[in-house]
Amino acid sequence: MTEKSAGERRKGLLNGFAAYGMWGLVPLFWPLLKPAEAVEILAHRMVWSLLFVGAALLFIRRWAWLGELLRQPRRLALVTVAAAVITVNWGVYIWSVNSGHVVEASLGYFINPLVTIAIGVLLLKERLRPVQWTAVGVGFAAVVVLTVGYGRPPWISLCLAFSFAVYGLVKKKVNLGGIESLAAETAIQFLPALGYLLWLSSRGDSTFGAEGAGHAALLAATGIVTAIPLVCFGAAAIRVPLSTMGLLQYLAPVFQFLLGILYFKEAMPPERWAGFALVWLALMLLTWDALRTARRSARTLARERAKVVAAAAATGAATSAVDPSVVAKPVDAVKPMDAVNTVDAVDAVDAPKVGP
Repeated sequence: MTEKSAGERRKGLLNGFAAYGMWGLVPLFWPLLKPAEAVEILAHRMVWSLLFVGAALLFIRRWAWLGELLRQPRRLALVTVAAAVITVNWGVYIWSVNSGHVVEASLGYFINPLVTIAIGVLLLKERLRPVQWTAVGVGFAAVVVLTVGYGRPPWISLCLAFSFAVYGLVKKKVNLGGIESLAAETAIQFLPALGYLLWLSSRGDSTFGAEGAGHAALLAATGIVTAIPLVCFGAAAIRVPLSTMGLLQYLAPVFQFLLGILYFKEAMPPERWAGFALVWLALMLLTWDALRTARRSARTLARERAKVVAAAAATGAATSAVDPSVVAKPVDAVKPMDAVNTVDAVDAVDAPKVGP
């Protein structure tokens, strides 16, 4: 690995840690916006995110994608679906944090990879390896245990996991970059969100301005809180392999889980520990299977490349033997391929492009 590529890898890892670290610590931010209710916070997040991302796109002059998107009604419809689904995800997450359900919210992002796999099987007819089936079964058992523990299904976790899994599926079909996608989605959210805020203000129920300049600034900062981790994620995604991003994504729910227990002092009776332990076991199985498959793919690809090089060298030697004037050009040595670069997007746990 060259010094430049090693430096790029380190830069990518730092940005990855920053992105998932910020998404993991975001439960500390939403309570600062009280007495604003979850829906008001959500509306502000939509409005200010568009303004912030729009300014960023103006600065980097990246607008070519917009005209292309507007000429493709099917993709535009998919962006609308993505905007609706992420609205549900954001709203439930904000409400859950400000209502004292940080641990249950973190569970949603722990089980998201399992739900993504289940959707792949049910909707896309994907075939799973035995270890993946085992992980899904363990995850289902975890939900049963947690249902018994909570006395109800962990609906917050399930809502967050399913909405984010559907969002990821739609995003794959839209195929837009992170910042561009956020701009398109918040553009769709903007008018309904702005209309709600104006209606709230007309009723005298808006906290924007009524609670002082500091509170108004915090509400405006929801745009920055949404966009900055996304920028860091984008910088990481182009520099580190998918498998590494798949591992880094667990930082966010781990931080959220720890905040829920240590900072917000949420209860964790034994049955909840048992349910979480089963979820973590399922994730360990998925991770082990993905890394094992990656290494196997890397070895197979390296062997195939070596065969191609050997065949090319043999062909060159034979040509030189027939005609001594022909000198075979040296074949560049095949560099060993980093195993983590061979993980395909299905095997690597999908890393979210828009955090909680």
